[in-house]
Amino acid sequence: MLLKLTEGVQLSLMISAMLLKLTGPPDHLIEYAQMARADFFKFESISNVSTYYFNYIYCNIWEGDCQPHQDDASQQVPIGDMWSGFPQYYSGILRAWYCTLGQCCDSGDCRITNNLTGLERDLQVKLHGQHLVQSVVLKAIQGFIKNPDSNKPLTLSFHGWSGTGKNFVARIVADNLYRDGIKSECVRLFIAPFHFPHVRLVDVYKGQLREAIRDIVLRCPQTLFIFDEAEKLHPGLIDAIKPYMDHYDNVDGVSYRRAIFLFLSNIGGAAINEVALDFWHSGQNREDIGMEDLEHLLQAEAMEANGGFAQSELMSGHLIDFFVPFLPLEYRHVKLCAHDAYAARGVQPDEGTLDEVAKAMLYVPKEEKLFSAQGCKSIPQRINFFLP
Repeated sequence: MLLKLTEGVQLSLMISAMLLKLTGPPDHLIEYAQMARADFFKFESISNVSTYYFNYIYCNIWEGDCQPHQDDASQQVPIGDMWSGFPQYYSGILRAWYCTLGQCCDSGDCRITNNLTGLERDLQVKLHGQHLVQSVVLKAIQGFIKNPDSNKPLTLSFHGWSGTGKNFVARIVADNLYRDGIKSECVRLFIAPFHFPHVRLVDVYKGQLREAIRDIVLRCPQTLFIFDEAEKLHPGLIDAIKPYMDHYDNVDGVSYRRAIFLFLSNIGGAAINEVALDFWHSGQNREDIGMEDLEHLLQAEAMEANGGFAQSELMSGHLIDFFVPFLPLEYRHVKLCAHDAYAARGVQPDEGTLDEVAKAMLYVPKEEKLFSAQGCKSIPQRINFFLP
């Protein structure tokens, strides 16, 4: 039987020949030839694999004139039983070679790690004074990851003062769900005033934003989109991507149900602080503050705030799954942040040094001086003053 070999198959056979030259023919070479003659190869599967890796090498190693936005199957990471066309001896060798390119894993895509154990550990150990965040973020992401049949993307809205940990938690999420963390090609960070600075260009931004999100979703089976300073987004921008966060099977043939959207904003920060202060005045522990004390309040604040959130269909369509409150940080939390900053530099500080760093911060309200006005945001820079 004569078969017309595609370029992808030819590449596969060239690789096989190279491996044979390097390793020498095994004892069962004759048996392998007989199996090949009996149409053992699944040429279509091999061709898809080879075409993908030819494109990968051409675009990323040889830096050829590739097409980064093409949507055909050759741009998708091969997964599953792509090795079923090879005998076990050769599949092991080829799998090892292909995976040195960093593109394949038993899970299907080694850009995606979904380390939920690491996520839980990092939230507990690295994040200070945020018991609600630790619980809600972990449970929301665990539930989403473990449910492949989710009927919509996961959308979380982080609220609180600057320096309370919103960006920090977003990075923890990225670090534990993706091999390359925030730098992963499956993750995209948008900073509202940086990426979308001009109101007059909002229509241009809409198209760019939709295309960027669609492109990443096509390239990655699970994606993460982070919008920092989300309160400064134009409502038209949020509405432009609202269909991607809705309960649709697909939008123009593309499914967004395996995407995670994080919106980070200062909206509701003052209201969160008032609740925390009331608990302190009443002699209650801040750990007794529950989601029922804050989530509906945050939703109301977001609806009434100036900016894109209040005017967008994201709010009116109730598409945000959780409004996550970040509590203001107290003196003891600032000390913990300072300890972490020193440890990151390989320094073990004493209690006196940590107290000096914490005392150098500004605390509010004026009478109680309970909460750090900057949270922990400037701690890594401030410890420079106290280093010998």
